Amino acid sequence: MSLPSVRRVAVIGGSRIPFARSDGPYATASNQDMLTAAVDGLVARHALREEGSVGELVAGAVLKHSRDFNLAREVVLGSTLDARTPAYDIQQACGTGLQAVMAVANKVMLGQLESGIAGGADTASDAPLGVNDELRRILLATRRATSLGGRLRALGRIRPRHVVPDVPRNAEPRTGLSMGEHAAVTARAWDIAREAQDELAAASHQRLAAAYERGFFQDLVVPFRGLARDQNLRPASTVEKLARLQPVFGLDGPNPTMTAGNSTPLTDGAAVALLASEEWAARRGVEPLAYLTACETAAVDFVRGDVAGGGDGLLMAPAHAVPRMLERAGLGLGDFDFVEVHEAFASQVLATLAAWEKRGIGTVPRERLNVAGSSLATGHPFAATGARIVATLARLLAERGRPGRGLISVCAAGGQGVTAILERD
Repeated sequence: MSLPSVRRVAVIGGSRIPFARSDGPYATASNQDMLTAAVDGLVARHALREEGSVGELVAGAVLKHSRDFNLAREVVLGSTLDARTPAYDIQQACGTGLQAVMAVANKVMLGQLESGIAGGADTASDAPLGVNDELRRILLATRRATSLGGRLRALGRIRPRHVVPDVPRNAEPRTGLSMGEHAAVTARAWDIAREAQDELAAASHQRLAAAYERGFFQDLVVPFRGLARDQNLRPASTVEKLARLQPVFGLDGPNPTMTAGNSTPLTDGAAVALLASEEWAARRGVEPLAYLTACETAAVDFVRGDVAGGGDGLLMAPAHAVPRMLERAGLGLGDFDFVEVHEAFASQVLATLAAWEKRGIGTVPRERLNVAGSSLATGHPFAATGARIVATLARLLAERGRPGRGLISVCAAGGQGVTAILERD
């Protein structure tokens, strides 16, 4: 049996709805509503309605209701895609969107798909509320009872405290600390200054605003529920304005530096990217924006590792993944025209850059970092961010009109990181 030849994976385009702050314009929109809107935008832009236009849809969400158990397939059935398009869900916290891209890319690379859509959606507004666990156990006991008397006795155990729902927490189950609290530990370990964080946050807003003004997102963003731009965008953000905000994380330690302004807000949104083989693109007369050429994942022991020393902080896995990926590719940070680092927190980005420099793979000039804005300005619907970054970076590479290379780094809950490289001939 002959092994399949490895093919290049082209990034054809992307589509996302404007991201919105939680409990805002998308408060009543479900993951399915938002993801369907993003997919429909991609279908319309790239004429994907015909049977067989898309080989597969891979997508996910981090905050999922039971109704989302088959989210990707339900999106296919509710969208303008051909209903015979296979689909499946995937989830790796904030790395979900990029992992979905990698899943499609691997199949295209091996000749199992000619094209596929990858991405994700998340709504912090419509987070699932679980039944109080004690109440759940009582209800299960009621169901298992074999007589009316047994069921009544079980129900008789219900108390007022059982009515309180089990509200999801933004905390790591192993530590009980929120992502922001973990990031504050890392910020102290790497001695990340408040002013540097505010500078990064202000630049994110200013660059996103400039990108909108020059029409950069015209082919990437589709209006949804009255929004045409990301709601979190503050074009007038400055270091001076951000400096007025009070810290909200790391308050248990000296000199806390992390504020709402240099941290990503809770966000609703969806994003997808279209990937295909070169042959698929040629048949349609489409010029790829870029090619996905490498990827790498990593994880750190943020529970028992050297957390206080900064090496194994919750969001520091890209500090390990990127050096491995670059070593395999024979590259250094100086070989990249663009570097896209997901801004979960400004302090996390700065700590990651410092860790890369410490590992000897080079430095990232600020003029190459998140040049069209990133999560601090756009917001961060967990599963959507990866596809947003892939589409943005591919568009940046294509816009230059000459060969180039871009790096993607995404940190994720659970001490994980997902990274990739895009290139353009």
